[in-house]
Amino acid sequence: MSDAGQTLMRPVRSFVMRSGRMTEGQRRAWEQDWPRYGLAVADGEQDFAGLFGRQADVVLEIGFGMGDSLVDMAAADPASDFIGVEVHRPGVGRLLSRASEMQLGNIRVYAEDAIAVLEQAIADNSLARVQIFFPDPWHKKKHHKRRIVQPLFVQLLRRKLKRGGVIHLATDWQPYAEHMMEVMTAADGFINQAGDQAYSPRPASRPLTKFEKRGQRLGHGVWDLLFEKTD
Repeated sequence: MSDAGQTLMRPVRSFVMRSGRMTEGQRRAWEQDWPRYGLAVADGEQDFAGLFGRQADVVLEIGFGMGDSLVDMAAADPASDFIGVEVHRPGVGRLLSRASEMQLGNIRVYAEDAIAVLEQAIADNSLARVQIFFPDPWHKKKHHKRRIVQPLFVQLLRRKLKRGGVIHLATDWQPYAEHMMEVMTAADGFINQAGDQAYSPRPASRPLTKFEKRGQRLGHGVWDLLFEKTD
């Protein structure tokens, strides 16, 4: 097998640490709710059936920001289980707070590098969907290598997805959408659910964020890509 079986050798992490001041509620959520919802790479490979106490589709979201859309998806789809990965502590705190308030049992979170989570904590062929919504586009050409959607990374995701599993990408930056389409179209083992070189309409499962609604009012575009693992 090509890149899918290799350890990713990369000069940068999958994220850039963003500072942010936590509210009192977010800080309290870390203290009170992390033991229930938090996971650690150091715990090793997860048994999702044991973790959630059932057999269900598992959805992994990388970079969930403030967590609102991920919490909304988990609440709207109780038949599936959701794993979020985010290093922005205020965002993790907000997700913990909302998940606790809503008493959600089908969501867990890592506050660590997504590469480490994928390589050390996620079993091969275990995910039904991977979501990466509005990642940093790294506008400057010299920074394009920092974009998370790259060939080696896509093959790591392929390894973790079940056959028939889906990578769902979304961006509001057209050049990045074109980059994503180029990378995904060239990737072994995937087919574009919308057809060759076509973007998908936003699935109902992806909630509109406040940021996205504002962008729509200003005439900004959003591009969704859904690629299915074929082997």
